[in-house]
Amino acid sequence: MNFIEGEILLFDKPYTWTSFSLVKKVRYLIQKHLGIKNLKVGHTGTLDPLATGLMILCTGRSTKLIESIQSDVKEYIATIGLGKTTPCFDLEKDFDGEYPVEHITQKLIESALENFKGEIDQVPPVFSAKNVDGKRAYSYARKGTSIEMKPNKVTIHNIEIINFDLPTLTLNIKCSKGTYIRSLARDIGLALESGAHLAGLRRTASGNYNIKDAMNIDVFQEKLLSLQTK
Repeated sequence: MNFIEGEILLFDKPYTWTSFSLVKKVRYLIQKHLGIKNLKVGHTGTLDPLATGLMILCTGRSTKLIESIQSDVKEYIATIGLGKTTPCFDLEKDFDGEYPVEHITQKLIESALENFKGEIDQVPPVFSAKNVDGKRAYSYARKGTSIEMKPNKVTIHNIEIINFDLPTLTLNIKCSKGTYIRSLARDIGLALESGAHLAGLRRTASGNYNIKDAMNIDVFQEKLLSLQTK
């Protein structure tokens, strides 16, 4: 492996890790085991701390590929909790609302999901890294400052039910860069005349890259140790 010339590394991001912490850990391990200084390491798309799954990291000259890889279609398995909402649309904060779910059937869900296929306008969560007037949206949210989140155009290429067991709905979603699955969960709840939050998220693919080819940080460290002894 030549990290300066450039490598594309596939990782399975652990639960609660930030995307930045994974990049920082990988850079540290390469520098520690191989003695490489000032190495560029970047990722091709963030995952929220409570999400797991595929993160693509590029090193050295391969960081030039980040922008093109970022534009690839992403695939997720999303677990949505129906009937309860949170201010951040996932489980990072406590529930702030409870709504009826008895009327929700699989047929109703299938009908509602049809309205989310194709290009849609999506309002990002206020608890997000979205740039608003030069600052991250979450910096306003944490101070309790009210801001208007403008909708973005995103594309949902496909959305299918994997499992439905009230109040839990599991979906397979293929979508464009910039799609907030947390916002999609919120909007599905509204479309079902209820509420919803993202209870779990796993990225399974990005373009031609797949989670089945990803490694965890311990396996990566073992690879570096084997290179160190050669």
